Amino acid sequence: MTAINRREFLKRAGAGAALAACPGLHVAAAPGPFDDYRALVCVFLFGGNDSFNMLVPVSDAEYGVYAASRQNLAIPQADLLPIQPLAADGVDYGLHPSMPEVQTLFDSGRAAFVTNVGPLIRPVTKAGFQAGSAVLPPQLFSHNDQQDQWHSLKGRSQTATGWAGRIADLIRLEVSGQQLATNASLFGNTLFQSAGETVAYVMGPQGPVPFEGFGDSGIFLEQRRAFERIIGAEYGSVYERGFAEVQQRAVAAADRVSGAIASAPELATAFPASQLGEQLATVARLIAVRDELAMERQIFFVATGGFDTHDDQAQLQPGLLAGVSQAVSAFHAATVELGVADSVTTFTQSDFGRTLTSNGDGTDHGWGGIQLVVGDGVRGRELYGDYPLLEIDGPRDVGGGRIIPSLSADQYAATLARWFGIPDGDLAQVAPHLDNFAERDLGFLL
Repeated sequence: MTAINRREFLKRAGAGAALAACPGLHVAAAPGPFDDYRALVCVFLFGGNDSFNMLVPVSDAEYGVYAASRQNLAIPQADLLPIQPLAADGVDYGLHPSMPEVQTLFDSGRAAFVTNVGPLIRPVTKAGFQAGSAVLPPQLFSHNDQQDQWHSLKGRSQTATGWAGRIADLIRLEVSGQQLATNASLFGNTLFQSAGETVAYVMGPQGPVPFEGFGDSGIFLEQRRAFERIIGAEYGSVYERGFAEVQQRAVAAADRVSGAIASAPELATAFPASQLGEQLATVARLIAVRDELAMERQIFFVATGGFDTHDDQAQLQPGLLAGVSQAVSAFHAATVELGVADSVTTFTQSDFGRTLTSNGDGTDHGWGGIQLVVGDGVRGRELYGDYPLLEIDGPRDVGGGRIIPSLSADQYAATLARWFGIPDGDLAQVAPHLDNFAERDLGFLL
């Protein structure tokens, strides 16, 4: 192999460090006040999940309204997997036939659904929407804008932080002994974990992205040692010193985390061979080594795409929902195996729900939708929120089958944040519009 020159070597190593950089690798002398371990795992479904086909009313009257609205996209009534919520609202419900694993989790009390939730600044009525008097998040029905709303809860303000990042900032002094950042993403940089005081650790789906050209022997070891000498040198410029410190942290973080993952016990749980399954398998391995890394609080971001089903929805949706069901179920099984099922909560987010109406072959961008929450800390076998009447031109349809959310993403995030350990007085820093809604805690977590 031909050795790369110094300039190219620094360029490649710097690119690796941009993904691997992690602050706060020092270990503090005193532990934080938390006396337990808790983790949140955000599963983001990019594209906009058609969740009104994920959880469907099966009572004859409500199903008839659903079928009339959904037209050729309606799931046959007999195919829906029945579930039995503990609190009856007079309607029976079923899951998409591709989600038997979630059916099992729900019926065993380990999963719940939050119905008709979405980005809101204040409660919105159909009359207010039509009159133009409602205060609305900007750029409704836009992928990028609504992803940012879910990630940041920013409403109409400008912010560079996400709600997971703000959580990490709030607890940074309490978890100063952690050897990995509170926030860790296995799906690239994300606004969700951006913060003012802390920095998320970004890795690949199987762990830290390796530095190109590094190794344990031969030319690869020589190149690593050369790089360490370069970043360990004395520099006069604050910019040079800052860059060198980032590289040093990146190398240390990659070594530390890669070593911890390599030492993780082999799990009996089998994960599906999918993008989401691979990410969640790595999260499980990181949770397995939480003690070695002195972790008390962690927020993981994983994701999968393909949910923008403008076309071929009937053909695509079964595989999409099956992938989520299988991966999330396997991950829950892994938390049971690790003895932390009551300490890890997995939850979904997605750009938006989709239109009730069919465009002939799929659906278009909507607003409110349904989210799944899984874990032994969940008050499971329940639906939280009011499941809307899925009627075209119904009381919550603002046009084309776009349903106004009855619960806000702020309420959803605040409920998760409180369980994670954020006190009530700080929840408004996590969810800025929380005080505009009657319920600060939706009650789906113990």
